[in-house]
Amino acid sequence: MISEEIKEMVNKGIMLPLMEEFYTIQGEGFHKGTAAYFIRIGGCDVGCHWCDVKESWDAELHPPTHIGQIVENATKYSRTIVITGGEPLTWDMTHLTSSLKNQGCDIHIETSGAYDLSGTWDWICLSPKKIKLPKEEIYPLANELKVIVFNKHDLKFAEEQAAKVSDDCILYLQPEWSNREKVIPMIVDYVMENPRWKVSLQTHKYLNIP
Repeated sequence: MISEEIKEMVNKGIMLPLMEEFYTIQGEGFHKGTAAYFIRIGGCDVGCHWCDVKESWDAELHPPTHIGQIVENATKYSRTIVITGGEPLTWDMTHLTSSLKNQGCDIHIETSGAYDLSGTWDWICLSPKKIKLPKEEIYPLANELKVIVFNKHDLKFAEEQAAKVSDDCILYLQPEWSNREKVIPMIVDYVMENPRWKVSLQTHKYLNIP
């Protein structure tokens, strides 16, 4: 049973439900191929049926961990930090990102944008979901838009989302892993016909790394 004091610290973002943390190679999007330390925060109610980290959804399964410990662990390995989930913006990211910034870190977030944006970010990867759309405030701030493609209807959704981001935002279509053999040819054709889009692949899965 978690005490009320700890619950309050989690609500303030002084402690966070830490699912896992690991040093690896970024496998997706603009920074693919870059060594980075990943911090995966538990808690998500967006509920994508194809999510490959469903164990992250229930925040209560993951121990509340003080941000000081999280920052200490991360900075032993890298100054490029990726905050992911779950949905990290379920929680207040202000204290974690300010502490990482004080250590000279370059901080990225991978988010659905479904919750208010908190924290200080050097790179925002917005990966919107139909089930729970992003908050309007995040669209102009996104550095990259990454739409997961499970079927052809997701291409229409991708265009709807692309209409909301800035002209500088980099646009990616990424095949949903379990359906990749079916959708990759469709994505390739679409990008060739609409070259403002790029293909993003989950290269870490091909490399068999976290």
